[in-house]
Amino acid sequence: MKFRSVVEPPEPMRGLEVPPEVVEALGGGARPPVTITVNGHSWRSRVAIMRGRHLLGFSNANRRAADVGIGEEVEVELTLDTEPRVVVEPPDFARALDDDVAARAAYDGLTDGRKRQHVLAVESAKKPETRRRRIEQAIATLRG
Repeated sequence: MKFRSVVEPPEPMRGLEVPPEVVEALGGGARPPVTITVNGHSWRSRVAIMRGRHLLGFSNANRRAADVGIGEEVEVELTLDTEPRVVVEPPDFARALDDDVAARAAYDGLTDGRKRQHVLAVESAKKPETRRRRIEQAIATLRG
C-alpha cells in the first residue's frame, strides 16, 4: 500500500500518519506489524494508535537514512510484515539466561521489544566489565 504523509515532529510520539483505510486494507488488525519504506529506506515497525490516529514512528536515524526532514511530504510504502520477529541473544547473555531457569522463563515470556531492550543494554556496553554487570543486572531483574 502506498500513501502520502507529512513527516511530523517526533515529540510527542508522532511521525507518519497512516490513513485508516490503509490500515484496514492491510488486514493485520488495528496495530499490524509492518515494513515501512520511504525514499528507498526500509525498516520494520508496528502501527501505533494515539488519540484516534494511526501512526508510524519515524526516528532521527530513519529520517536521516531516508534523507527527509520534519515537515516534508513523503510517499510511504507500507506492507504487512508476516516474518517472525526474532531477537538474537549474544552468546554470553544466552549462557547466563540458560544457567538460571527462572530468568530464562521470564525472558522467554517477554515481548520482542522488551527482549530487545535487554539485548541492546548488553551489546552497547563498551567495556567487558560493564557488559558483565549489565548481564548480571538483567538476570537479577528477570528473576524478580
